[in-house]
Amino acid sequence: MTSSRAPQVVLADDDVLLREGIASLLDHSGFEVVGQAGNGTELLALVRSAQPELAIIDIRMPPGQATEGLQAARVIREELPGTAIIVLSAHVEVNEAMDLLASGERLGYLLKSRVTDLAEFIDTVKRINGGASVVDPSLVQELVRARRRRDPLDALSPREREVLALMAEGASNAGISQRIFVTEGTVEKHVRSILTKLDLPESDTAHRRVLAVLKFLEER
Repeated sequence: MTSSRAPQVVLADDDVLLREGIASLLDHSGFEVVGQAGNGTELLALVRSAQPELAIIDIRMPPGQATEGLQAARVIREELPGTAIIVLSAHVEVNEAMDLLASGERLGYLLKSRVTDLAEFIDTVKRINGGASVVDPSLVQELVRARRRRDPLDALSPREREVLALMAEGASNAGISQRIFVTEGTVEKHVRSILTKLDLPESDTAHRRVLAVLKFLEER
Protein backbone atom coordinates (compact mmCIF):
# COMPACT_ATOMS: atom_id res chain seq x y z
CA MET A 1 0.00 0.00 0.00
CA THR A 2 1.11 3.51 -0.73
CA SER A 3 -0.66 5.19 2.23
CA SER A 4 -1.38 4.60 5.92
CA ARG A 5 -5.13 4.24 5.45
CA ALA A 6 -6.87 1.12 6.66
CA PRO A 7 -6.94 -1.75 4.14
CA GLN A 8 -10.33 -1.87 2.45
CA VAL A 9 -12.32 -5.09 2.48
CA VAL A 10 -15.42 -6.40 0.70
CA LEU A 11 -17.37 -9.24 2.36
CA ALA A 12 -19.63 -11.74 0.60
CA ASP A 13 -21.79 -14.26 2.46
CA ASP A 14 -25.52 -14.93 2.39
CA ASP A 15 -25.44 -15.58 6.16
CA VAL A 16 -26.14 -12.02 7.30
CA LEU A 17 -25.33 -12.62 10.97
CA LEU A 18 -21.94 -14.18 10.17
CA ARG A 19 -21.19 -11.44 7.65
CA GLU A 20 -22.05 -8.67 10.10
CA GLY A 21 -19.99 -10.35 12.79
CA ILE A 22 -16.92 -10.55 10.56
CA ALA A 23 -17.47 -6.95 9.44
CA SER A 24 -17.58 -5.72 13.02
CA LEU A 25 -14.47 -7.73 13.90
CA LEU A 26 -12.56 -6.34 10.93
CA ASP A 27 -13.66 -2.76 11.63
CA HIS A 28 -12.25 -3.07 15.15
CA SER A 29 -9.01 -4.65 13.92
CA GLY A 30 -7.61 -2.02 11.57
CA PHE A 31 -9.59 -2.77 8.41
CA GLU A 32 -12.30 -0.80 6.64
CA VAL A 33 -15.25 -2.81 5.33
CA VAL A 34 -16.36 -0.87 2.24
CA GLY A 35 -19.12 -3.21 1.08
CA GLN A 36 -21.09 -6.37 1.78
CA ALA A 37 -22.77 -8.75 -0.65
CA GLY A 38 -25.13 -11.68 -0.38
CA ASN A 39 -24.44 -13.25 -3.77
CA GLY A 40 -21.80 -13.45 -6.49
CA THR A 41 -23.32 -10.77 -8.72
CA GLU A 42 -23.40 -8.21 -5.92
CA LEU A 43 -19.87 -9.17 -4.95
CA LEU A 44 -18.43 -8.58 -8.41
CA ALA A 45 -20.19 -5.23 -8.70
CA LEU A 46 -18.79 -4.11 -5.33
CA VAL A 47 -15.25 -5.26 -6.03
CA ARG A 48 -15.19 -3.64 -9.45
CA SER A 49 -16.42 -0.39 -7.95
CA ALA A 50 -14.40 -0.25 -4.72
CA GLN A 51 -11.29 -2.17 -5.87
CA PRO A 52 -10.49 -3.22 -2.29
CA GLU A 53 -7.25 -4.67 -1.04
CA LEU A 54 -9.07 -7.77 0.17
CA ALA A 55 -12.22 -9.78 -0.61
CA ILE A 56 -13.55 -12.35 1.86
CA ILE A 57 -15.91 -14.73 0.09
CA ASP A 58 -18.14 -17.64 1.04
CA ILE A 59 -17.78 -20.47 -1.50
CA ARG A 60 -21.50 -21.33 -1.53
CA MET A 61 -23.94 -18.49 -2.20
CA PRO A 62 -27.28 -17.93 -3.94
CA PRO A 63 -28.85 -18.73 -6.24
CA GLY A 64 -27.55 -22.27 -6.52
CA GLN A 65 -25.65 -22.64 -3.24
CA ALA A 66 -22.95 -24.42 -5.25
CA THR A 67 -19.69 -22.65 -6.09
CA GLU A 68 -20.96 -19.16 -6.95
CA GLY A 69 -18.49 -17.57 -4.55
CA LEU A 70 -15.59 -19.50 -6.01
CA GLN A 71 -16.59 -18.52 -9.52
CA ALA A 72 -16.67 -14.88 -8.48
CA ALA A 73 -13.26 -15.28 -6.83
CA ARG A 74 -11.84 -16.53 -10.14
CA VAL A 75 -13.20 -13.46 -11.93
CA ILE A 76 -11.74 -11.15 -9.28
CA ARG A 77 -8.35 -12.85 -9.59
CA GLU A 78 -8.41 -12.37 -13.36
CA GLU A 79 -9.65 -8.77 -13.38
CA LEU A 80 -7.95 -7.47 -10.21
CA PRO A 81 -4.95 -9.72 -9.52
CA GLY A 82 -3.72 -7.34 -6.81
CA THR A 83 -6.78 -8.01 -4.64
CA ALA A 84 -6.13 -10.55 -1.90
CA ILE A 85 -8.80 -13.24 -1.64
CA ILE A 86 -9.94 -15.31 1.32
CA VAL A 87 -12.44 -18.06 0.63
CA LEU A 88 -14.52 -19.32 3.54
CA SER A 89 -16.14 -22.74 3.48
CA ALA A 90 -18.26 -24.72 5.90
CA HIS A 91 -16.67 -27.94 4.63
CA VAL A 92 -13.37 -29.11 3.20
CA GLU A 93 -13.74 -29.06 -0.58
CA VAL A 94 -10.51 -30.30 -2.10
CA ASN A 95 -11.06 -29.75 -5.81
CA GLU A 96 -12.35 -26.22 -5.37
CA ALA A 97 -9.46 -25.32 -3.08
CA MET A 98 -6.80 -26.67 -5.41
CA ASP A 99 -8.26 -24.78 -8.34
CA LEU A 100 -8.13 -21.49 -6.44
CA LEU A 101 -4.77 -21.95 -4.74
CA ALA A 102 -3.11 -22.69 -8.07
CA SER A 103 -3.88 -19.15 -9.24
CA GLY A 104 -1.23 -17.27 -7.28
CA GLU A 105 -0.34 -15.57 -4.00
CA ARG A 106 -2.30 -13.49 -1.46
CA LEU A 107 -4.87 -16.27 -1.20
CA GLY A 108 -6.51 -17.96 1.75
CA TYR A 109 -8.77 -20.97 2.12
CA LEU A 110 -10.26 -21.18 5.61
CA LEU A 111 -12.99 -23.22 7.21
CA LYS A 112 -15.70 -21.11 8.83
CA SER A 113 -15.01 -22.86 12.12
CA ARG A 114 -11.70 -20.96 12.24
CA VAL A 115 -13.54 -17.66 12.51
CA THR A 116 -14.50 -18.54 16.09
CA ASP A 117 -10.85 -18.02 17.15
CA LEU A 118 -10.97 -14.27 16.63
CA ALA A 119 -7.31 -13.48 17.28
CA GLU A 120 -6.11 -16.26 14.98
CA PHE A 121 -8.57 -15.24 12.29
CA ILE A 122 -7.48 -11.59 12.29
CA ASP A 123 -3.82 -12.61 12.31
CA THR A 124 -4.48 -14.83 9.27
CA VAL A 125 -6.34 -12.04 7.46
CA LYS A 126 -3.43 -9.65 8.06
CA ARG A 127 -0.91 -12.20 6.80
CA ILE A 128 -2.87 -12.85 3.61
CA ASN A 129 -3.40 -9.14 3.01
CA GLY A 130 0.34 -8.69 3.48
CA GLY A 131 1.20 -11.19 0.75
CA ALA A 132 1.02 -14.65 2.30
CA SER A 133 -1.09 -17.59 1.18
CA VAL A 134 -2.73 -19.58 3.95
CA VAL A 135 -4.46 -22.95 3.76
CA ASP A 136 -6.60 -24.30 6.57
CA PRO A 137 -4.79 -27.19 8.34
CA SER A 138 -7.84 -29.42 7.89
CA LEU A 139 -7.63 -28.87 4.16
CA VAL A 140 -3.93 -29.71 4.08
CA GLN A 141 -4.63 -33.05 5.79
CA GLU A 142 -7.44 -33.81 3.34
CA LEU A 143 -5.25 -32.89 0.36
CA VAL A 144 -2.59 -35.32 1.55
CA ARG A 145 -5.17 -38.08 1.98
CA ALA A 146 -6.73 -37.33 -1.40
CA ARG A 147 -3.34 -37.37 -3.07
CA ARG A 148 -2.64 -40.79 -1.59
CA ARG A 149 -6.01 -42.09 -2.71
CA ARG A 150 -5.85 -40.71 -6.22
CA ASP A 151 -2.26 -41.34 -7.26
CA PRO A 152 -2.00 -44.79 -8.88
CA LEU A 153 1.66 -44.18 -9.58
CA ASP A 154 2.51 -44.64 -5.90
CA ALA A 155 2.53 -48.39 -6.54
CA LEU A 156 5.36 -48.11 -9.08
CA SER A 157 9.03 -48.47 -8.26
CA PRO A 158 11.43 -45.66 -9.22
CA ARG A 159 12.64 -47.71 -12.21
CA GLU A 160 9.06 -48.39 -13.33
CA ARG A 161 8.29 -44.69 -13.12
CA GLU A 162 11.34 -44.03 -15.29
CA VAL A 163 10.16 -46.58 -17.85
CA LEU A 164 6.64 -45.13 -17.84
CA ALA A 165 8.03 -41.62 -18.35
CA LEU A 166 9.95 -42.84 -21.41
CA MET A 167 6.80 -44.56 -22.66
CA ALA A 168 5.08 -41.19 -22.37
CA GLU A 169 7.77 -39.75 -24.61
CA GLY A 170 6.84 -42.36 -27.21
CA ALA A 171 9.88 -44.61 -26.80
CA SER A 172 9.58 -48.28 -27.80
CA ASN A 173 10.85 -51.08 -25.58
CA ALA A 174 14.03 -51.17 -27.64
CA GLY A 175 14.44 -47.42 -27.33
CA ILE A 176 13.86 -47.56 -23.56
CA SER A 177 16.44 -50.36 -23.17
CA GLN A 178 19.04 -48.15 -24.86
CA ARG A 179 18.15 -45.15 -22.69
CA ILE A 180 18.37 -46.92 -19.32
CA PHE A 181 21.08 -49.45 -20.28
CA VAL A 182 19.18 -52.70 -19.67
CA THR A 183 18.11 -55.51 -21.98
CA GLU A 184 14.89 -55.30 -23.96
CA GLY A 185 13.62 -58.32 -22.03
CA THR A 186 14.06 -56.43 -18.77
CA VAL A 187 12.10 -53.51 -20.19
CA GLU A 188 9.31 -55.89 -21.19
CA LYS A 189 9.15 -57.17 -17.60
CA HIS A 190 8.95 -53.59 -16.31
CA VAL A 191 6.15 -52.78 -18.76
CA ARG A 192 4.16 -55.86 -17.74
CA SER A 193 4.61 -54.93 -14.09
CA ILE A 194 3.49 -51.33 -14.76
CA LEU A 195 0.35 -52.48 -16.57
CA THR A 196 -0.48 -54.87 -13.75
CA LYS A 197 0.10 -52.35 -10.96
CA LEU A 198 -1.99 -49.73 -12.72
CA ASP A 199 -4.80 -52.29 -12.91
CA LEU A 200 -5.26 -51.86 -16.63
CA PRO A 201 -7.64 -54.32 -18.28
CA GLU A 202 -6.38 -57.17 -20.43
CA SER A 203 -6.46 -56.00 -24.05
CA ASP A 204 -4.17 -55.28 -26.92
CA THR A 205 -0.74 -54.51 -25.43
CA ALA A 206 -0.36 -51.33 -27.46
CA HIS A 207 -3.70 -50.04 -26.16
CA ARG A 208 -2.72 -50.84 -22.58
CA ARG A 209 0.48 -48.86 -23.07
CA VAL A 210 -1.58 -45.88 -24.18
CA LEU A 211 -3.77 -46.17 -21.09
CA ALA A 212 -0.68 -46.34 -18.87
CA VAL A 213 0.72 -43.20 -20.47
CA LEU A 214 -2.59 -41.41 -19.97
CA LYS A 215 -2.50 -42.24 -16.27
CA PHE A 216 1.04 -40.90 -16.08
CA LEU A 217 0.07 -37.64 -17.77
CA GLU A 218 -3.02 -37.21 -15.59
CA GLU A 219 -0.95 -37.41 -12.44
CA ARG A 220 1.58 -34.89 -13.69
